[in-house]
Amino acid sequence: MRIFDFIVSLIGIIMLSPLFIVTALLIKLTSPGPIIYSQKRVGRNGRLFSLYKFRSMVVNADRIGTSVTTGHDARITKVGRVLRKTKLDELPQLWNVLKGDMSFVGPRPDVPEIVSNYTGAMKRILEVRPGITSNASLHLRNEEELLSLAREPDKAYEEIFVHTKVGLAMKHVHRKSFLFDFGILLKTVWVLTVGKVLPTKEHPVVKEIKQAMERMK
Repeated sequence: MRIFDFIVSLIGIIMLSPLFIVTALLIKLTSPGPIIYSQKRVGRNGRLFSLYKFRSMVVNADRIGTSVTTGHDARITKVGRVLRKTKLDELPQLWNVLKGDMSFVGPRPDVPEIVSNYTGAMKRILEVRPGITSNASLHLRNEEELLSLAREPDKAYEEIFVHTKVGLAMKHVHRKSFLFDFGILLKTVWVLTVGKVLPTKEHPVVKEIKQAMERMK
């Protein structure tokens, strides 16, 4: 899988370089601040690394609001809203894949503050390389919209979403299969392309999350 990640990420960076340039210019011309946003995340075996994204929020957004982002978050810039909707803000993570910090498919890496509260069983997801997309990313692709329904988004994320996402991510630990990962990669491409016109059925876990958030009110 590492060979696949290296070759495909290198090809992707080269082929998508015009898109990188256009996106960078749009960010720079419409919002003051850096083009790339980086944040420390916990990777394989608990190693910290810097995860890269195109900046989609105002500068110092983490200091002027909640630690999670909701669908109607005022801190998101106009260009950033498009980037997040299309997932183009994730493109710089091709560099993370090329470097070996991440894989194309694997559990989404979280911040140290969240991982420090993992139970021993939950920390098993650190046995595999984190990814750009995952089982949880597919089923909870509307996470920001769901969080906007919560009265306390931070609390909802920590008490509901983290456990749900780790539970879904455990499939990566149990399977550790190239075919399983490749299947998720194909589903991700489908969701981001055809899925925009023909949306897939909502996963049952989304209903469970909505019910759990309702009980928190």
